[in-house]
Amino acid sequence: MNTCAFLLILTVQIYADGIEGPTAAGCTFEEDSDPNLCDFTQGEEDDFDWLLFRTQSSPSANSDLLKGSYMLVNSSQHAVGHRAQLLLQTLSENDTHCVQFSYFLYSRDGHSPGALRAYVRVNGGPLGSPVWNTSGPHGKQWHQVELAVSTFWPNEYQVLIEATVSKERRGYIAIDDIMVLNYPCYKAPHFSRLGDEEVNAGQNATFQCVAAGRASEAEKFLLERHNGDILTMASVKHLSHRRFVVSFQLDSVQRTDQDLYRCVTQSPRGSGVSNFAELVVKVPPSPIAPPQLLRAGSTYLIIQLNTNSILGDGPIIRKEIEYRASQSPWSEVHGVNMVTYKLWHLDPDTEYHISVLLTRPGEGGTGPPGPPLVSRTKCAEPMRALRGLAATDIQPRQLSLQWENLAFNLTRCHTYSVSLCYRYTMAGGGGGHNTTVRECLAVEHNASRFTLRDLPPYHAIHVRLSLANPEGKKEGREVTFQTEEDIPGGIAPESLTFTPLDDMIFLKWEEPVEPNGLITQYEISYQSIESSDPSINVPGPRRTVSKLKNETYHMFSNLHPGTTYLISVRARTAKGFGQTALTEITTNISAPTFDYGDMPSPLSETESTITVLLRPAQGRGAPVSTYQVVVEEETGKKVKRELGVQECFPLPMSHGEAQARGTPHYYTAELPPSSLPEASPFTVGDNHTYNGYWNSPLDPRKSYLVYFQAMSNFRGESRINCIRIARKAACKDHRKALEVSQHSEEMGLILGVCAGGLVVLILLLGAVIIIIKKGKPGNMNKTPITYRQEKSHMGSMERSFTDQSTLQEDERMALSFMDSHTCGTRSDARSSVNEASSLLGGSPRHQCGRKGSPYHTGQLHPAVRVADLLQHINQMKTAEGYGFKQEYESFFDGWDCTKKKDKTKGRHDTLLGYDRHRVKLHPLLGDPNSDYINANYIDGYHRSNHFIATQGPKQETLYDFWRMVWQENCFSIVMITKLVEVGRVKCCKYWPEDTEMYGDIKITLLKTETLAEYTVRTFAVERRGYSTKHEVRQFHFTSWPEHGVPYHATGLLAFIRRVKASTPPDAGPVVVHCSAGAGRTGCYIVLDVMLDMAECEGVVDIYNCVKTLCSRRINMIQTEEQYIFIHDAILEACLCGETAILVNEFAVTYKEMLRVDSQSNSSQLREEFQTLNSVTPHVDVEECSIALLPRNREKNRSMDVLPPDRALAFLVTTEGESNNYINAALADSFHRQAAFIVTPHPLPGTTADFWRLVFDYGCTAVVMLNQLNQSNSAWPCVQYWPEPGLQQYGPMEVEFLSMSADEDVITRLFRVKNVTRLQEGQLVMCQFQFLRWSAYRDVPDSKKAFLNLLAQVHKWQRECGEGRTVVHCLNGGGRSGTFCACNILIEMIQYQNMVDVFYAVKTLRNCKPNMVESLDQYRFCYDLVLEYLDCFEGR
Repeated sequence: MNTCAFLLILTVQIYADGIEGPTAAGCTFEEDSDPNLCDFTQGEEDDFDWLLFRTQSSPSANSDLLKGSYMLVNSSQHAVGHRAQLLLQTLSENDTHCVQFSYFLYSRDGHSPGALRAYVRVNGGPLGSPVWNTSGPHGKQWHQVELAVSTFWPNEYQVLIEATVSKERRGYIAIDDIMVLNYPCYKAPHFSRLGDEEVNAGQNATFQCVAAGRASEAEKFLLERHNGDILTMASVKHLSHRRFVVSFQLDSVQRTDQDLYRCVTQSPRGSGVSNFAELVVKVPPSPIAPPQLLRAGSTYLIIQLNTNSILGDGPIIRKEIEYRASQSPWSEVHGVNMVTYKLWHLDPDTEYHISVLLTRPGEGGTGPPGPPLVSRTKCAEPMRALRGLAATDIQPRQLSLQWENLAFNLTRCHTYSVSLCYRYTMAGGGGGHNTTVRECLAVEHNASRFTLRDLPPYHAIHVRLSLANPEGKKEGREVTFQTEEDIPGGIAPESLTFTPLDDMIFLKWEEPVEPNGLITQYEISYQSIESSDPSINVPGPRRTVSKLKNETYHMFSNLHPGTTYLISVRARTAKGFGQTALTEITTNISAPTFDYGDMPSPLSETESTITVLLRPAQGRGAPVSTYQVVVEEETGKKVKRELGVQECFPLPMSHGEAQARGTPHYYTAELPPSSLPEASPFTVGDNHTYNGYWNSPLDPRKSYLVYFQAMSNFRGESRINCIRIARKAACKDHRKALEVSQHSEEMGLILGVCAGGLVVLILLLGAVIIIIKKGKPGNMNKTPITYRQEKSHMGSMERSFTDQSTLQEDERMALSFMDSHTCGTRSDARSSVNEASSLLGGSPRHQCGRKGSPYHTGQLHPAVRVADLLQHINQMKTAEGYGFKQEYESFFDGWDCTKKKDKTKGRHDTLLGYDRHRVKLHPLLGDPNSDYINANYIDGYHRSNHFIATQGPKQETLYDFWRMVWQENCFSIVMITKLVEVGRVKCCKYWPEDTEMYGDIKITLLKTETLAEYTVRTFAVERRGYSTKHEVRQFHFTSWPEHGVPYHATGLLAFIRRVKASTPPDAGPVVVHCSAGAGRTGCYIVLDVMLDMAECEGVVDIYNCVKTLCSRRINMIQTEEQYIFIHDAILEACLCGETAILVNEFAVTYKEMLRVDSQSNSSQLREEFQTLNSVTPHVDVEECSIALLPRNREKNRSMDVLPPDRALAFLVTTEGESNNYINAALADSFHRQAAFIVTPHPLPGTTADFWRLVFDYGCTAVVMLNQLNQSNSAWPCVQYWPEPGLQQYGPMEVEFLSMSADEDVITRLFRVKNVTRLQEGQLVMCQFQFLRWSAYRDVPDSKKAFLNLLAQVHKWQRECGEGRTVVHCLNGGGRSGTFCACNILIEMIQYQNMVDVFYAVKTLRNCKPNMVESLDQYRFCYDLVLEYLDCFEGR
């Protein structure tokens, strides 16, 4: 609109405001007016018509009327209440129309002539309420009114003006100048289009009428219903000075309120009317039928909704389940998006009311619950076992117990039972086996007390409570109680074992089968009751001896030989003595005794004879049966015998036999006792024969010792004693004396004779030597035990009871055979020691006690120098491994093994131990087979029987296993199997979680240290009757795969080093077991031995080591794959060496590693990193087959860095047709397997996969080491998280919760859930974005900032319960590997007080070769450790 037109309209409006009479334009009812402007009709439903009045045609008009032409109603001419209606033209176009007209109401006497109303009717419908009305006299003048009518096509609107006669029936009502304008009114506001309103029943409906114009204070706003009802409650909000909103609220509308409504504004100057808008009231839906039960469980109900038939209006946009327990006023509502639904987390054995709620669009669209389904859940397995089991009264033979009260949250069923099971072990009878008594008793309902009766005294009673219901059973933890002591039972007579001697008896007994308490002492009584010696008075006095509780043996001394003693033994507890065990024991006869003082002087002596005095011996317990005179040639090599300490000569040997065998002694005479009634002289060398023995003359040129020997025989026993009684010197002593006395002229003759005799003597000796070499030794007869041998054996007998060796004779022979081989023939081996030491990372730890290894036994398979090991292995692997195959198959030649009868103690019949090398247990009383256990001694490097190879204990061999550990004083147990593998039990759990008795051995778990590759458990071992307590450590390697061999040996080598470092040098054998005690056990032992050999000698002899092991125990290497793995593992150990550094030596060692050698221009650190690169496994294309599949190529940021198949983290959550691949690898930390997931920064197409990974693996932390949109990346590093708000990535909904930041790290908190499986719960995850690592730098900008990052992640993970950590950088390699390596190193310091950067990075590279890519990153790991230690010391 231009400016002139606007000013013209404004002038017209101002002029119209200033006049009170009708304007000249419009329907003026004048005769000359335009009939098109007066398009009106009289009403047909009224009582009378309006009268067209013109003063020109009515000269005699009443003076009360105004002049002019207009429509008139004379009230006095019509009845009260009669109406006259005037209908204006129909309005239909979309516009706002302003209807203007003038009126006057006048009565001379001031009475009201009637009322004047204006209606706006739509589409010929009902009139409704008047939009404008007035009544009463308004003076004799015209008044102007405006009606602002909003019209909208296709509806038709018609204004109707109605006059109604009042009851006074006086005066006039007139209208004039009716105009319909096509522009807004100036005085009356006009409304914008009023829209329809749809609400749900019971909700509030609001009509907002937007109006333009001026609203005066006298303005009245109405909401008119189509039937004429009026709502006057309105709120007005002014939007501007000429625009406002009028709101009408209909509270709690129902279906009856559904109608058409319009807005009306009224004031004395006019009215505004909107269009009619419809109020649509919808009834929220409700199902007609109850839901249907499909299946019931203990904590769930599966139902079908049955929502096909409903009451109310649709559409249904949401379905919900409302349920509550029948006895509970509280209900819960779950959203449902399927026809069937599973209600989770219900209480077992509980009745529920379940209804369906349906919801349509809009607020309040949820209908009332449908008919309920009443159903009951099944019983559930008890929540847990009963707790609080305690004893209220303990007596010797009964035990009163109590426990916690029962509640439904424990039983989880109204039908349940409680049983009390107990067991105790009774010592075996004649069979020697312990018997376990077991019994279960039912407990009354709701009872929490019970008394066990008829129990054995002072026994460990193991009690366990069981809570059961129809759905399951929960057994509580076994609690051990000890009954009180009682008087002990008797010692079993068959347990009394003894060793009689001549004047001593060694007696041993076993603890009573029913000790009934702690044995405080033993009382032994003995008395002589019979003797063959008439000089001994029998019966003798009775003597009593007390022994300590752990002394189950006694040595009776100062006894009489050949005498029978009655011996009684009884035990005592704090309650008193028990029954007595009796036995009779007869002492042995004793060897005869001689009545000699010092060695007597010979009576006479010649060159070939010597005469001595023989005195008769005194018999002890038996008379002397024979005497022998023994001559022994004295040589220079023989140690000079002293009187009383020499050994006797039990083997009869004549002079001829001694010469043939080269024996220096012989019997020269044998005399009967009758020939020596008293002391008599005897000439040695008199050339006579005595009882078949030739008393040959003595050689003057030799020295001789003469012995006198006596022997007693009685009842098959023989005793012998001897004494040296003379010494005869050689003839040269005599010749020397003659030379002094002879004249000098005889010297030449004497020398000539002697020289000739010497030549003859040499010839004779040569002949004798030849004869001796050609001769065969005769058969040795069974020799009697000498008196001194018996005494020395007895002296060591007591010691042997606590320290017995099970080394067999053939083992000693084998050991001597191994020891006989030295390195003297291996000059190349000696020359390579220094070379091997350098490969192993330093000087040898072991100082070789001898020059060779016991395993150097092969000529066809010589030892291999460490320097040549790599070449040797490569040669063996050529031709498809034929070299290894040939060597491996040669181990099976000639195998045999002796099987024991007790096959129940062997896991595999084919793997029973070789009998000659097996471990023999101390047998149990009365059970000769109880010495057997499937275990063999294996030699270590330069240490006999250093290992015991055995099978994993079975349930029936638990006691045998711990007996062996106790007997052999073992400190270390190496376990190389899981308890269950591939669904099969491989080994019985032979250790407790707290304390447990295995027979008479008590095992207590003191400490458990769990690491990623292995677990170390420390036990205290005690045995009844022994005051000592042993510490035993179990090293449990948990990373051996269920099939094949480990992919790499890094973890196993570290495990072996840990075992070797932890085992004391004076400890017993190291027990090594897997499942069958073969295969893995053999691999471990071979690696241990060969590592020592390589470090000490610089060579390895793997073939002969395995061959030797197989001679000790069958199947020690079970597969060719294991044999090859041993070679690869030793090669890795030799190449890598020992790289661990103690914390207190780290600073000095690291400084030395950084020093650059002037000749090589390199440092130890650089060389170590180069070694790391050389031993890092190369990933072949075949090993990345999954990543290289065509459908997965687009999911890799770079095809140069792919995770191997063995380390992939496969996705679990499904998403449409997407597969389960993501470029992510699992990596171990130091104390936990698969603690890290390393992945590149997500691509735009893998963001959903990334969040699936986080959710599937329960990752509670994400570490981001790169920046967004790095310019050096071929693919953009996009933001993969919402901030703020929430966003859905595939099936995962990620919600941003909060954010905090410092100068180093931005921390964001997210909530992640799977919208397709809400029952899986939600995951709270924290993202750590590291800011201090520039895009083009290999290492972080600040070590302290990186330590701060590590600390924050560690703290968060500890609070979250140790969830996994996702680490990502640009390519998932260098930076991510550096973070993981530093984390491992800090854990290593905390757990073992050591640092091994090489091991940490090598472990990570085994799963992904690009971890810690550069030397700078490798050095940063060292620098960070140094910084960490400095900070630690600073605190």
